[in-house]
Amino acid sequence: MLDFKLLKNDGATKARAGLIHTDHGTIRTPVFMPVGTRGSVKAVEQRELLEINAPIILGNTYHLYQRPGVDILRKFGGLHSFMSWPRPILTDSGGFQILSLSDLRKLSEEGVEFRSHIDGSRHFFTPEKIIEVERTIGADIMMVLDECPPYSAEKDYVSKSLDLTYRWAMRCKEKFSGTTPLYNFEQYLFGIVQGGTYPDLREKSARGLVEADFDGYAIGGLAVGEPVEEMYKTADFVTDILPENKPRYLMGVGTPANLLEAVERGVDMFDCVLPTRNGRNSQVFTSAGKLNVRNSTYAEDESPLDADCDCYACKNYSRGYIRHLFSVDEIFGLQLASLHNLRFFISLMEQTRLAILNDRFVEFKSETLGRMKSLKKEET
Repeated sequence: MLDFKLLKNDGATKARAGLIHTDHGTIRTPVFMPVGTRGSVKAVEQRELLEINAPIILGNTYHLYQRPGVDILRKFGGLHSFMSWPRPILTDSGGFQILSLSDLRKLSEEGVEFRSHIDGSRHFFTPEKIIEVERTIGADIMMVLDECPPYSAEKDYVSKSLDLTYRWAMRCKEKFSGTTPLYNFEQYLFGIVQGGTYPDLREKSARGLVEADFDGYAIGGLAVGEPVEEMYKTADFVTDILPENKPRYLMGVGTPANLLEAVERGVDMFDCVLPTRNGRNSQVFTSAGKLNVRNSTYAEDESPLDADCDCYACKNYSRGYIRHLFSVDEIFGLQLASLHNLRFFISLMEQTRLAILNDRFVEFKSETLGRMKSLKKEET
């Protein structure tokens, strides 16, 4: 069973600080996890991820299964060795990617048939095969196969979908329990709570998974188009059902404000492509809000992206220089903006953790969100 230690509950909210112990290191929660879908965080080196104190990164089973493939991953001794990453890795099952990227997919009780978005070849994922692939990848934390219905789905469809996801989760757990890690370190399996924004369906999903006693629990099917208040309300509802002694992971979320709001509602773990995707498009997150560094306003600006940031980009380069890099299409600009954004998100969770431990989360959240609104909206 995954070793999760709850260190502190905030007195005024459901915010909490804890420790997740894995064979590749300890993860201090709440935590933001950079997304390294194909075994690499876009535009950021593994050395830099260590420098900005990324405690864990994500890989994606669908994409890693496609390329480089399980044979190569097995030959290299798993993803840690393949990409030279010494810290923990979490893998999504790839269910969301199958449904969003594949032109042809067919769900059945047995699993999901899909056509590769790369070459059109046909593949079939069963819950059992997903576990085999994730064992081969060698992730410290693995996700069960699930279906993520769109926000627009009718309740009847969402209900049938979560029942199928539950049965898949039970098969994943059975396969997981009947197999062993391939690379001499422990692996752990999380269940995924689905059910859209319907409280009764979310409760049914959560209680069923809790009874099955997974190592941790993810909240899936949010940040898929629903109003943000619905996301917060659903996360708040689900964390009331999930056990206190297991980590809680809100998948694919989100903005700095989203993270703080979800921490307040009892969530421990987050991931999102936003820091690197926005960074590659010149949008930078700062303690005063977002800015577009490509804006001509910054052409002669000698200040760092964020005076409060301790990343390499902010210690060594000005807004004016980074704007210049974007203006002349130099890749270095994308790297610096992405690196800074990741450090900003990681640091935000580090500061949030300290605030919880020091009994001042409510004040910290209010102060932080207040500062982020101080930067005026700019013309881009």
